[in-house]
Amino acid sequence: MDSEWDARLAAWREELELLARVEGTTWLPVADAAARMGMSRSALRAWYRQGEIASRLVDGPHGPQRLVPLEAVTERAERSARIRRRTEREISLEAQVALLRSRVDQLETRLAALEGN
Repeated sequence: MDSEWDARLAAWREELELLARVEGTTWLPVADAAARMGMSRSALRAWYRQGEIASRLVDGPHGPQRLVPLEAVTERAERSARIRRRTEREISLEAQVALLRSRVDQLETRLAALEGN
């Protein structure tokens, strides 16, 4: 049973990849697009219901599956002040972590030098 399911899922993913090559657009299930962008599925649903991004309903391995174009989701997310603030916060945190790593490396080097004396 699992191998049949895996085969159906693999075939469906291959269809999505073929669609992306033909259209030049990457269509993803709403859940996958939301996870990739770090946002909620409900936000994506609101965007396609309001006509801000395209969507299409296709047969998927679990039944009807809503797809959204990743490029349109990315463009719309860039216009979102909330997402922009969250991204800026994440970048700031990454910079702080990098700075702390650098300081730890410096301290480890100094400690190794002191232990060598």
